Amino acid sequence: MQGKKNYQEKLFTSFKLSDRVSKENFYRRLKEVLDLDFLYPLTNKFYGQSGQKSIDPVVFFKICLVGYLENITTDRGLMDHCSMRMDILYFLDYDIDEPLPWHSTISRTRQLFPEDIFEEVFTRVLKLCIEAGLVSGHTQAIDSAPVKANASMDSLEIKVPADELEEHLSKVRVQSSRDRKAKENKAPKEQQEITASKKELREIKSRNKRWSEDQDMRPGAKNKGSRYTSNKTHYSPTDPDSRISVKPGKARKLNYLCNISVDTGGHVITDVQAYHADKKDNQYLQDTVARLNRRLRKEGMIWEHLLADTGYSSGENYAYLEARGIKSYIPPH
Repeated sequence: MQGKKNYQEKLFTSFKLSDRVSKENFYRRLKEVLDLDFLYPLTNKFYGQSGQKSIDPVVFFKICLVGYLENITTDRGLMDHCSMRMDILYFLDYDIDEPLPWHSTISRTRQLFPEDIFEEVFTRVLKLCIEAGLVSGHTQAIDSAPVKANASMDSLEIKVPADELEEHLSKVRVQSSRDRKAKENKAPKEQQEITASKKELREIKSRNKRWSEDQDMRPGAKNKGSRYTSNKTHYSPTDPDSRISVKPGKARKLNYLCNISVDTGGHVITDVQAYHADKKDNQYLQDTVARLNRRLRKEGMIWEHLLADTGYSSGENYAYLEARGIKSYIPPH
């Protein structure tokens, strides 16, 4: 006899979330080995002694981890995703009928904790990986990737010289009518002041003239109104830490530069840092090496080999690594 399933709500039900999440499930296995109880004394100073209870700091960092593992970049999308997954609810210690925190709570909590708290969490988790035998330590691979900033190129402002703005505008370029001003300027005063030399300003003026002739004055041009932008003469008032960067064949964008090192033994990330995107990879290598070397030595590990692409090659970097006894495998330009 053919069956037909009809859904009908029950007034009462007996349900255990732990029975529905299999023993082999990734988040169940992760929950068994990931101990974040050190967060309670670490973050206690950021909370008052009265008022409503905040989100559990362990739950907050677990939600951040889920966002990384599931490749979800928005807090609203992350909380919607968590609410639909029984294994993630079990990982977060929430029952199936228990409401999760609002996405705005996640955003505010992220702004509450300073950078050193996130650094401490990263170090503690890395230590757990080392204790589990997932990190060999002797060989590290380093690479970088641009990370798009949450800011538009249309919101760029012109850097102002110390004397007067109008004189600068007449020397550099005529401001396009399509420029949009930001509602709030978050950039510090030193970033709003122009740092380009007179020679660089003349070169930028020449580029803008060519762009105007090639793009603005050409009927039907798709890039009509395009302009040449530079970190020397422009800044983002909405995201002052972002920088204009470009790769061959790519359009100019406001980006960060994310530098990551990975242990080749178990592919565990051993260091990650966001830098300004207006410099080359080789200019950040020594800072990454110094920070990573301290972290590995603190855990009793000896770093011997470094792997990186040509972007990290320079005579200064080769000498720096040699002086510290690290054998580099970086092809020269």
